[in-house]
Amino acid sequence: MLKNPIPKVTNQLQHRAIGIINGVFTPHVNDKLNRGFIIDKKGEKIETVVLGKALSLLKKHIDLKKSYYWIVYPKNKNTQNLHLQVAGIWDPYQLNDFPNDSSKTNFSKLLEELDLKDNYFSVRGELVFVNTQKKEIVIKICSAMKSKNFKNNNFKLVIKGELSLELLHSFISLDINRDGNSLKLIKYEVIKKNLSENN
Repeated sequence: MLKNPIPKVTNQLQHRAIGIINGVFTPHVNDKLNRGFIIDKKGEKIETVVLGKALSLLKKHIDLKKSYYWIVYPKNKNTQNLHLQVAGIWDPYQLNDFPNDSSKTNFSKLLEELDLKDNYFSVRGELVFVNTQKKEIVIKICSAMKSKNFKNNNFKLVIKGELSLELLHSFISLDINRDGNSLKLIKYEVIKKNLSENN
């Protein structure tokens, strides 16, 4: 069974921001693996933090010279400075119950079978801001993790793209593509209009 790196949504109004990116992880300091960069095929660097769950995988299974598909949570303050949090590593052979069949070693083909591709992000949340001049939108995502460590469970993502002002405060599901340090809107679906009317 091929494990999908970006699971299907379980709830219609499920908030999320998750993506997959292929690249080499380079830590800032060799003995501290939790902070560094992911360097993609084009040589672009993205500031990256490795979350606890993925850190043990990194220590046990990852060759820092090799390229991997990283499952990441995106964060940004504007469209120029993407920051990633590594939640896991997608490797159908090493880390899943998947037969190591050499005819299937094309990861990008495997991703296509799952309707995914490198640099794809799934973002679901409330449209809270539209800048028509800059062609930017802001989506507010509420984290499901009600943990004491997370003081602020909500965060906002700035995305390059155009949406109608009429959709403000609607819950939207977006397909996003990473381009350098920017997130760009490919397509969207309105799941529920005007959330604020129900509050």
